[in-house]
Amino acid sequence: MTHLAGADALTALDPVFAQYAVSAGHNLWGLPHITMREKAFICLTADLCHPHLDLPLAMHLQMAMANGVDAESIRELYRHLAPYVGYPIVVTAFQRLTELGLPEARDTEPITPVPLSGPLNHAVRDLAAVAPGLAAFTEDQLTRRWARPHLSVRERAIACLVVDVFYRTLDTSLRLHADLALAAGATEETLHDLLRGLAEFGLSRAWAAAAALFPSSAKD
Repeated sequence: MTHLAGADALTALDPVFAQYAVSAGHNLWGLPHITMREKAFICLTADLCHPHLDLPLAMHLQMAMANGVDAESIRELYRHLAPYVGYPIVVTAFQRLTELGLPEARDTEPITPVPLSGPLNHAVRDLAAVAPGLAAFTEDQLTRRWARPHLSVRERAIACLVVDVFYRTLDTSLRLHADLALAAGATEETLHDLLRGLAEFGLSRAWAAAAALFPSSAKD
């Protein structure tokens, strides 16, 4: 069983609550269809969405690095998520990560935009039909992110799905990111595990997302 960072700190806060929290943590970290890196990214993304940048972020950062996630990948996760969760909260998160001892960035190269293709390109074209200015900004943001190193497309899509669940963007955005994850090697079992893991951060959010992603199953 995976050792959860910060369990003793939770016990000091409230021993009964700690039992609940540790059980929920073992649920997420024991899911079979999500990699250890993805589990770390799910937690670190959830911290941005709440936002929870104190003890939860410290615990999740420790868990990520204990499971082999390098500092540059963590930095890339937050770079990727900036337009999805908002640039200001990512500024605060980077300040907090520095306080927690995250090593300095190694990647300082200028960003090279890469033209969009597939579902991302189609999504921007659809947006341009109703909001051309927003579509132009969106395209600029996406071309600077999805082809960068340090994270796979599947990892980026899963992180974006976490944002969709938290922000309840359960229509076009959720479907786009689910399609991107599936095209990059995820399976329906991966998505089911993702929702089960996210239930730790809010049952009602996970429940609503499950109904949106799997509507036929929800009616059976």
